[in-house]
Amino acid sequence: MSFKEKTVIVTGATSGMGKDIAQALHEKGAQVVAGGRDQIRGAELQNQGIVFVPGDIKIPQANQALVEKAMTTYGRLDALVIAAGQLGIGRLHELSLEDWEDTLATNLSAVFYLLKYAIPHLKEGGQVVIIGSVAALHAFPDHPAYTASKAALPGLVKQIALDYGPAIRINLVSPAQVLTPLLQDSVKAFENPETILEETAASLPMKRLGLPRDITNMVLYLLGEEASWITGSNFVVDGGFLST
Repeated sequence: MSFKEKTVIVTGATSGMGKDIAQALHEKGAQVVAGGRDQIRGAELQNQGIVFVPGDIKIPQANQALVEKAMTTYGRLDALVIAAGQLGIGRLHELSLEDWEDTLATNLSAVFYLLKYAIPHLKEGGQVVIIGSVAALHAFPDHPAYTASKAALPGLVKQIALDYGPAIRINLVSPAQVLTPLLQDSVKAFENPETILEETAASLPMKRLGLPRDITNMVLYLLGEEASWITGSNFVVDGGFLST
């Protein structure tokens, strides 16, 4: 699978799944414009030949800057991978207003911002993949802001698929427990944070936690020509978690 000369914006690219996706696309020939807040990790991406644009995607202008960088650097925009995420852990009545608003801004509003600025520039046949979560389908202890923001994404994806097809394909990938810094942070909401990941892995039909590359492989497929009749769908990649 080659993405030679394709220009792809990837958000959340300095960590976890976003980083792995950005690197895999670059390895396969894509012209990657990566967004993230960590400028040190962003510099590491630049050293690999990936264009890095620092910024917080919950700010509209940060999303606009990504699109402008893609257009001024490469003169085209072929795809988006929206992978940035935030947890917002806390029992609902104890959750601060700031945490609630920041989580929804990162996980939902930022999706709107990037789509708003990017859609007018996406070439005919453009693709969008959004990284959601099984939290849209399954509740977890003390994750109200996270589950609410992720639960909105399947509906938004269907709406965009209807309004912009066939020129643009858009799909959602919803992982379960993937070994990333975000997952490590999420264990704080459980009564047994020291053992929950080991216990979860043992309970899954696949008997292991996910790896970023498990999600990257699905993203690459959805961005490729083999998926040319797929849009408006939600692909759960969970090691069988929802079967338990």
